[in-house]
Amino acid sequence: SLQIPESVVISWVIMLLLVVGSILLTRNLKVDHISKRQAALEALYSLGKNFFEGLLGKEGSRYVPYLMTVALYIACSNVIGVFGVSPHKDLDVTAALALMSIILIEYAGFHKRGLKGFLKSFAEPVPIMLPINILEIAIRPTSLCMRLFGNVLGSFVVMKLLEFVCPAILPIPFSLYFDFFDGFIQAYVFVFLTSLFIKEAIE
Repeated sequence: SLQIPESVVISWVIMLLLVVGSILLTRNLKVDHISKRQAALEALYSLGKNFFEGLLGKEGSRYVPYLMTVALYIACSNVIGVFGVSPHKDLDVTAALALMSIILIEYAGFHKRGLKGFLKSFAEPVPIMLPINILEIAIRPTSLCMRLFGNVLGSFVVMKLLEFVCPAILPIPFSLYFDFFDGFIQAYVFVFLTSLFIKEAIE
């Protein structure tokens, strides 16, 4: 009688692929005389690390692993949409991602300022801003959630319409755009906005 949503199953598959892929790709790492595979992995990791540290600064480097993991998950979730399935068509999935990000953002502010400074930040720049600053805690995850959900759902609807109108050839280039290019763009936008919110919280 337990109903497991399709989005949960697809998310499990993506996480399994990422974990297994990570284990296979990071086997037999060396300090000297590294392989081409290790060199490519280190180059990609350095690229991502430098990008996020450029946004967050050295103080925000502790949050880079989370941001890179979320970026990989969102990118893979959108790419797998080429098979007609994507967990981000489920509002619960995007809401969970946004909730995790907002918890991390608030934690970053609490960790940087301490309890007193964290509570005081809600009354900045003037105490009259207190209700708006509190409301912003709910607005941020909502905007992250709806932006990701809306774009993925919109792409899915467009693809279904194209398949209905011209099922043979026309959907192929659009699938490459929506599932690959646009998928990576959505991953970039989500983690970029999360990075900006974290930077604001720790400054």
